[in-house]
Amino acid sequence: MPKKFGDLHVCGVILPVLYCQHKYQNFSRTFVVVVKPFLKWAGGKFRILDKILAEIPKGSRFVEPFAGSCAVYLNIATEKALVCDINTDLIWLYKYIQSDGEHFIQYCKSFFTPENNEQEIYMRIRDRFNSTSDQSEKSAILLYLNRHSFNGLVRYNSKGGFNVPFGKYTSPYFPLDELRAFHRKTQITDTEFVCADFRTIFKALNYGDVVYCDPPYVPLSATASFTTYAGNVFSSKDQAELASLSEMTCKKGIPVILSNHDTEETRVLYASAEVRNFNVQRFISCKGEGRGTAPELLAIFK
Repeated sequence: MPKKFGDLHVCGVILPVLYCQHKYQNFSRTFVVVVKPFLKWAGGKFRILDKILAEIPKGSRFVEPFAGSCAVYLNIATEKALVCDINTDLIWLYKYIQSDGEHFIQYCKSFFTPENNEQEIYMRIRDRFNSTSDQSEKSAILLYLNRHSFNGLVRYNSKGGFNVPFGKYTSPYFPLDELRAFHRKTQITDTEFVCADFRTIFKALNYGDVVYCDPPYVPLSATASFTTYAGNVFSSKDQAELASLSEMTCKKGIPVILSNHDTEETRVLYASAEVRNFNVQRFISCKGEGRGTAPELLAIFK
């Protein structure tokens, strides 16, 4: 369970202080407020928020074409946001939290029981997720699967079926504080959640927008690829098109910041951008010994 330091009132909103990284001045005391995502996420950006937020300029609207766990959205100072992803299930989950708040959060919590933390029951619930037409139920089950599945992966087969095996955790954590913080963020900002491809989002950009992209990464090796997401493959052609769109968008006065692995391929793709490189600790790997560091970069088109 994340270490909680208490609640902090910021602009009339109570925020759970979960980790100390960023400072907020309140009278004579200095608080550090970082809102942690409620989803476990491969390649999540929570632990490198300081590097990312330092490079994102102010804008009238924050746009994120690859939402993932929403770590950046949750922690960026913005009054308006467009948060997108190609994963329909993920976007519906975010929409239900935004619209139904505590009622939906408690519904999600009902799946987190000792009885449901068994492999046979997990498989039944996973089958239900893949077959139900009830979008509210499917959204709640997605959170259950994320917290009970192996390594918290969100992965689909070629037919669009969720196929991650049971994780065998002793007592999966229900992220109540994080869910409430997510709901509060959606209430104090003008946020729109949209299921769409990044190409569609780039066409809808306006002057004053600022864009952060966290696409599926270019693999470090032939055996280290995790590019199949929501039943789709993010190819080298997609990587090149995203880089090209970012460069063209920058020339229109709209800044774009991208995350990716630091490889020869990405250095070529982002040749016209400013690059910040660093190593990042891995926390999701099939083997414990594979959880070392990986070279990453931020490409800054502005």
